[in-house]
Amino acid sequence: RSSSVDINRQKLEGALMRIGISVCSAFPEGDPKTSVRHMIERVRAARGADLDSLFVGDHHVTSRPYFQNSPILGRLLAEWNNKPAGALYLLPLWNPVLLAEQIGTLASIMQGRFILQCSLGGEKKQSEGMGVDFSKRVGMFEESLRLIKALLAGERVSSEDYWAISDAKISPVPDTKVEFWIGSQANVAINRAARLADGWLATPSIGIDEAAKQLNVYKQSCAEYDRQPTAISIRRDIYIGSTSQEAEVFKQNYIDKGYRGFAPEALLAGSVNQVAEEFAKFEALGYTDIVVRNISSEQSEAVATIERLSEVKSQLGG
Repeated sequence: RSSSVDINRQKLEGALMRIGISVCSAFPEGDPKTSVRHMIERVRAARGADLDSLFVGDHHVTSRPYFQNSPILGRLLAEWNNKPAGALYLLPLWNPVLLAEQIGTLASIMQGRFILQCSLGGEKKQSEGMGVDFSKRVGMFEESLRLIKALLAGERVSSEDYWAISDAKISPVPDTKVEFWIGSQANVAINRAARLADGWLATPSIGIDEAAKQLNVYKQSCAEYDRQPTAISIRRDIYIGSTSQEAEVFKQNYIDKGYRGFAPEALLAGSVNQVAEEFAKFEALGYTDIVVRNISSEQSEAVATIERLSEVKSQLGG
């Protein structure tokens, strides 16, 4: 297997592809306690399936219930194990000191390593609702990342660029180094991920051909900065049916509804064998991690998909 960067898979954490989960935090109107219980049940299923990582997302000023990442992750960690866990944070929307304190606390609660997934946030309405100038988000992202890294390393920081921060220090700091993954899609943003982060998270809305093209951009950028990534990851929205026929009907139904504006080839629905074969294609490209998210919001279908991931892992040799 060759590429513009010779990424030695043995130097990455684990020789086999890792399968993690991003547990959906968005739910329809209704009893919020039931929705939280569903999140807890999905994490229990993920632990039972021996998945390799746990994440929740980040969204604000929402029109329907969305459980905020730091507090809900704190609850979900009670159901997890000593494997890595973390959350996505849209950095321009957060005060860096507050966010570093949140992570320091979560890292003290959990047994495993904290992985901070981060990105710019592409919704102008969301930024405006949080009082953030959307046009300044790139500069805010880079400055926030710099400050958070320093704070989590126990350093004092000051900054006057976007926040009036003077001689700030946090406690507790994580006893294990926090890993940073940047989610990005445009070439310039992929280059930024190679320059600033430990790993890269590819967008969930693309098919495998585009995923291969974007991975090549990332590898070239890693070569430019002489960086050895800890993770090359992509999110896949999935459904694993009891049969391929059932899964095909399920997928077509969601394609007809225009699922999240995704390209049809970005949705992964099939039997255990079919999903394992598709995951293996991403592994062959050089991806080290797939972070799955349930397509179905129906609890029994979501939990069944998570449980079947243990069979997918077995087929991949994990």
